[in-house]
Amino acid sequence: MAAISVLLVEDEALISMLVSDWLSELGCEVHEASSADEALDYINGGGAVDVLFTDINLPGRMTGAELAQKARALRPELPVVYASGRYRGDDLDGLVPHSAFMPKPFDQRKLQHVLEQIAIGTTH
Repeated sequence: MAAISVLLVEDEALISMLVSDWLSELGCEVHEASSADEALDYINGGGAVDVLFTDINLPGRMTGAELAQKARALRPELPVVYASGRYRGDDLDGLVPHSAFMPKPFDQRKLQHVLEQIAIGTTH
């Protein structure tokens, strides 16, 4: 997989560290944020983002789904990967097009597959 820049938005530090390590092992450049507001600040600041990887349940006033909608308003073609241990992908309304869903706990091989699919535009 060609190197891609992933903005990882996860408020659980251990999960963030694990996923960040896995993404780095796959050759991704990883930028981490622990809240939707922090992620939007990064995007608004011109930070490199090829894929937004966000937890659904985030602290603060915005969910991961709301973050994805705001990020898409700024970057209409930005691929999004949603993650949750509480929900399944079909439980959620309002997911942006060209997105994928990863259930927690994560599997490294599935994570790689989803990133490869979304990076080349075959996931909806």
